[in-house]
Amino acid sequence: MRRIFIAGNWKMNTNFQEAKELIDAIYQQTNSHDIDVAVCPPMPYLSSVSNYIKENEHQKSLQIKVGAQNMHWEEKGAYTGEVSGTMLQDVGCTYVVLGHSERRALFSETNNGINKKIHKALALGLLPILCIGETLEEREKGKEKEIIEKQLLEGLTDLLPSQIETCTLAYEPVWAIGTGKTASPEIAQDMHAFIRKTLTEKYGKNVSDSVRIQYGGSVKPQNIQELIAQNDIDGALIGGASLKADSFSKIIEICSLSGK
Repeated sequence: MRRIFIAGNWKMNTNFQEAKELIDAIYQQTNSHDIDVAVCPPMPYLSSVSNYIKENEHQKSLQIKVGAQNMHWEEKGAYTGEVSGTMLQDVGCTYVVLGHSERRALFSETNNGINKKIHKALALGLLPILCIGETLEEREKGKEKEIIEKQLLEGLTDLLPSQIETCTLAYEPVWAIGTGKTASPEIAQDMHAFIRKTLTEKYGKNVSDSVRIQYGGSVKPQNIQELIAQNDIDGALIGGASLKADSFSKIIEICSLSGK
């Protein structure tokens, strides 16, 4: 049974005071839930947010883990502006988001580079969230599954099945990120089922049954129930709605009551 995983990608938003207020409000608006929850703050606040959660979690019923939004594949060196996985570990990160479409489009990240980051993250014990997704142009040309398969298999190149089982995949159609447009539950399920089928064919049913696949792209309380009800959707990677405690908490609540 795959455990539901809800993660908030704060992107380049929040200072530490805003982060504390957001976390406090999430705690206040949620109870204990049998799902996994993570927040991914901007790099400068990872340590502060991680410490703040550790200081307060013993009083709370909801368990929140911390994830980073990116990392480098080397542990140290002359890489000005970069952050290593060992540094992420040192400040308390459990997860790391890799291959987000904004990183691919705005910072020219490649499948090969993302694969190197995944290898390093797993070697260090960090849990990767590998993002994959097609653009509107690629979907309109009927290439969405070709693109997804390429991103998936090249991102997972040379990983052992046991390593892949510890990864989370996040299917995020680029045309739905921050646009207010959401893939219909049927479109989302079709792509998630295709991803799981590809995993089965390449790595076997045990891997396919184990890997969690989140949906991302304008997720909000109004659409999460239909999305999470789909057989192959195991959670959500949430952008804008994760910056508002009421919406993020409502999503957690709905998912916890989904019966999955």
